[in-house]
Amino acid sequence: MAPDDEIGERLRQLAGGSAVAIRLNPREYADDYFAVLNATLRDVGSETNAHTIYVSVTNPASLVWSLAQALDVDPTRLSFVDAISHIMMNYRDPLPNATYVESPRMLEDIMLRIEYLLRKHPSPRQILVIDSVNSLAIHNPQDLLSEFFHILVNNLKSRQVLTVLLVVSEDTGSELNQMLGLVVDESIEVVRGRQ
Repeated sequence: MAPDDEIGERLRQLAGGSAVAIRLNPREYADDYFAVLNATLRDVGSETNAHTIYVSVTNPASLVWSLAQALDVDPTRLSFVDAISHIMMNYRDPLPNATYVESPRMLEDIMLRIEYLLRKHPSPRQILVIDSVNSLAIHNPQDLLSEFFHILVNNLKSRQVLTVLLVVSEDTGSELNQMLGLVVDESIEVVRGRQ
């Protein structure tokens, strides 16, 4: 368990190519989510020569981008693959640093967009954040999702990309936990000053 001020430090200590699941408490989701954004986008994402690709499946890229601006994240260090804005009908003003996918069901398209952004923004420290595994599980069959994560995470590990998967802890069934256990190297549970 990591207090929110230690999440960024724990992530900085992970070697390139690591995959980590960060577990958020559903009763403290908004606060936990902001703490994770602070750690991933500002603390780790602001490292020298770092670039973060944020795959938005739960929250539209426009919301994440407004939170990133509040955290003073450099816009040149952040790109988005937005897979939720179309189905939420929240696609009025597309972001210039985002690429849009029609649905979270388009897993192959999501992988291709990630590949495109990795090539477009080559950097020594690449970070990929997916919010969230639970949302992808709602939209996709378990076997397809398992194959997606196996291919994606192993590809990212071989390319030394730090992969951060957000998970709502109490909404994760045994099959999803089993799948995560096969692809992640470590799990961090967010504890924000709670006793």
